[in-house]
Amino acid sequence: MKAISVSLLLLLITVAPCLAGGGDIAGSWLNQDKDARIEISQCGQKYCGKIVWLREPNYPVGSKEGTPGTPKVDHNNPDVNLRKTPVLGMEIMHDFEPEKDGFWTNGKIYDPKSGKTYSGKITMVSPNELRLRGYVGISLIGRTEVWTRAN
Repeated sequence: MKAISVSLLLLLITVAPCLAGGGDIAGSWLNQDKDARIEISQCGQKYCGKIVWLREPNYPVGSKEGTPGTPKVDHNNPDVNLRKTPVLGMEIMHDFEPEKDGFWTNGKIYDPKSGKTYSGKITMVSPNELRLRGYVGISLIGRTEVWTRAN
């Protein structure tokens, strides 16, 4: 009887992540701060995402980053030639490959707030929640954000 209980527990631990995730990450997602909406779509066999909405698409009055009332641009980009690129419409995710049900790996995530690009992986926790892990080198050195599906 104990062996059956242990076997069922091990099966549940193995299968639960697949049951929780699954599905398709394509669609509209709000970032963790809920100040941007990212549209994730299939780009060939991989997935990419671009910013389609910003709570504040223009620089506010008193901004030191840009002229108040003008669209926010990618002023932290390490490539000087890209610093005038508007943030709205910018692709910030690319090359995510479906690895197994509920997991996408080998992608890149760009953070326009810092101008840094990170390796990334995505876990679909539920049909309405993603966990994005951005990291440098190994996944242990990084940060996770939770995104929610936009209505």
